[in-house]
Amino acid sequence: MAPEAVLASAREFFSRGSGIYAAFLEKQGKDWMSLRGQGGEEIVVAATPEAGGTAVTASSYMFDAQVASFLSTLPPAAEPEPVA
Repeated sequence: MAPEAVLASAREFFSRGSGIYAAFLEKQGKDWMSLRGQGGEEIVVAATPEAGGTAVTASSYMFDAQVASFLSTLPPAAEPEPVA
């Protein structure tokens, strides 16, 4: 996925969370975003292009399970071509 698509996917994923696990866009840059959830909890997601795909990192103090669930929805990077 392109970095922009990853960030859009994160925004959608976390905004449709149930009850106390929903988080909404607070700030966004070209390759990162921070979302704010109930109780002021922050989730930060970054997506940067790399050879063969996009590197994605995400961090949160209290929403670890939701972050792991989001990351599991992303497609794996393509396997690199073997060098002959």
